[in-house]
Amino acid sequence: MKKLLIGILVLFSSCTVQKINKSLNKSEILNKGHMGFMLLDPEKGEVLVDINSDKYFIPASNTKLFTFYTSYSVLGDDLVNGLNYIEKGDSLIFWGTGDPGLLHPDLQNEVALQFLKSSNKNLFLLDNFDQVDAFGPGWSWDWYNYYYATERSAMPIFGNVVRIQQDSTEQTFRVIPERFKPDLTGTITEDWKGYRFRRDRFENKFSYQTADRVEVKEFEQDIPFVTSSEFIAKLLAEKTGKEITIIQDKEIGKLDPKKLQTTPADSIYAQMMKISDNFLAEQLMLLVSDQLTNQLSTSDAIDYAKENLLADLPDEPLWVDGSGLSAKNMFTPRSIIALLGKIRAEVPLEKIKAYFPAGGESGTIKNWYKADQGQPAYIYAKTGTLSMSNALSGYLITKSGKILHFSCILNNYALPSSQLKTELEKTLYLIHDKY
Repeated sequence: MKKLLIGILVLFSSCTVQKINKSLNKSEILNKGHMGFMLLDPEKGEVLVDINSDKYFIPASNTKLFTFYTSYSVLGDDLVNGLNYIEKGDSLIFWGTGDPGLLHPDLQNEVALQFLKSSNKNLFLLDNFDQVDAFGPGWSWDWYNYYYATERSAMPIFGNVVRIQQDSTEQTFRVIPERFKPDLTGTITEDWKGYRFRRDRFENKFSYQTADRVEVKEFEQDIPFVTSSEFIAKLLAEKTGKEITIIQDKEIGKLDPKKLQTTPADSIYAQMMKISDNFLAEQLMLLVSDQLTNQLSTSDAIDYAKENLLADLPDEPLWVDGSGLSAKNMFTPRSIIALLGKIRAEVPLEKIKAYFPAGGESGTIKNWYKADQGQPAYIYAKTGTLSMSNALSGYLITKSGKILHFSCILNNYALPSSQLKTELEKTLYLIHDKY
């Protein structure tokens, strides 16, 4: 009887896997581009589905899985080191580590600001801004006006953005920080019914277009500002009420600074993963570099990760930035599956659920991959979206209680991403329901 029951279960499992494969391979939608898909049952060590898992694909923001694992491995989940400093006589010399938290509109960390305000020493900002390019490799120049391409920098403040908000009770919008309001000019046009905000390409001059009468609606928009050591020194002087002098020293890497702990790493990871925040991803890689070498270099952080943390992946990651904005990033689905296994082994499941978007509940998949009514989320996964790439990789919890690892990357589809998501949703629910 026991052998018969085992045989029935094996047959049922085999039929389910066949249905899953058919759902993917016979899909008229998914056959219109290039698909890589892998599904693993880690408990059995069994690959259930394998479609082009050894091929390289552009992963878009699935890159953030690599950024998350590297950051978690090097920085941990406590406070990050947010300021390097040296005290010499009556001078406090400080410089940035890449920490994005200082007065960030969401993270709201003021530890470094209060540290500088409370010092009785003369303040000197050591200029290490030339270590960081504002844009990553392969980014498009015309992204400068959009939050997803906020400038990377050695010492961000206010998240390197101007936030513009309005709620249904207000007759006009708010500018945060308010000190940017004088830099904003507006024009009235009948061609635009709401607000449209723009920034000059090279200067912190902002403009907007609006109709003569605008229906009051709630909105929020972040516009990157142009950053530099001079501008940051000016903003810090305004916030501390103290004079801040910029100094140069090309031997920064040889200095042995004290490090001020500032922003909780947990809060950075959660926002970076849930809303796919490119700026936070890029700054995390700079924090990793600073932790390792006291220098700010995304490429050095990536090289370290590939050599020391990811050398056992099936295929070498072709990895150039922290966010996945660059089409020069290329990974294989089977390497992402291996990475998901490493994350599961080292990050508690409750933290994974806190960091990752949850299907039907939070983040970038709040409106997708919903569980049955009254049931908890069954998908915890990282999305990825570029004009040539859609991706979803993470963990799938079946009705039988299994946690499966999956990676799906879709490249070169001349279809709306909503069609691809709808088709993938069918397959993932089938796995959840039947396996």
